[in-house]
Amino acid sequence: MSPTKKAKSLKEEVLVRCKELGVPLVGFAPVERWEKPPEELPNTFREWIPREFWPQSIYPEAKTVVVIGLPVQLPIVETAPSIYYHEHYKTVNALLDQKAYEISNFLTDKGCPSIYLPRDGYGDIEVLLKKPMAFFSHKHAAYLAGLGSIGLNNVILTPEYGPRVRFTSIFTTAKFETEIPKKDDLCTLCMRCVGSCPVNAIYPPNDFKYFPPPMDKLSCALRSKKLREELRSPCGICIKVCPVGADRKVFGRENMNIYSETDDFKVYHDAWKHVKQYGTRKEP
Repeated sequence: MSPTKKAKSLKEEVLVRCKELGVPLVGFAPVERWEKPPEELPNTFREWIPREFWPQSIYPEAKTVVVIGLPVQLPIVETAPSIYYHEHYKTVNALLDQKAYEISNFLTDKGCPSIYLPRDGYGDIEVLLKKPMAFFSHKHAAYLAGLGSIGLNNVILTPEYGPRVRFTSIFTTAKFETEIPKKDDLCTLCMRCVGSCPVNAIYPPNDFKYFPPPMDKLSCALRSKKLREELRSPCGICIKVCPVGADRKVFGRENMNIYSETDDFKVYHDAWKHVKQYGTRKEP
């Protein structure tokens, strides 16, 4: 090696590997952050996640959680609920699992034993009706890794894609030098998610000391169950109408009036209605 060429750090190697795998969002969170969320991060929680859900409780050797995110494409989300978004969602989930598996093996081969987690930690919506949580929260991991803030809809909002991102995590024994990220609260409190939720599961904030407020997880899960039976889950409406995210500019969706059925945007609504009429058990 040339004396002027500095060897890459393991963190740099991981970032390069993620780029090769087509992963646009990557974050690192030391497991100590689960013990007490850094004050530099924007949200203030009424209750923090219990110890048994911490990464070091699940994989005691874990020193760092590497969080990766893949976007869901806004024009496809706009057809939701539909077979189009249903299939897109499955594709993104499968890719997340595959890429997380590859990254965990990459780290293990570097001498840092690592394991990946599935992007979902439950077998069926029926399970969520009885116990509405998975064994680990990728949402909180992404938050602690500085990838975004949590919005009123209880979903991570990112500068790049708003809430239109799916995340998964890798537990690794590697330690990385990671500064505590200083992030702004990206939620604009526009209330679009509140007004658009078909089962009124998202509540407006009534206590700004703690944010985000709780949501009605049971109603959300019951809707998901119904949509799954119709082969057109997930719902997707609250992430569709969120104005946050640079992807809106990329896809020409900066004008939020697009979701109002007016003559100016009739061509879009006609397209969405067409997609929704096919490929599911939902009657036209």
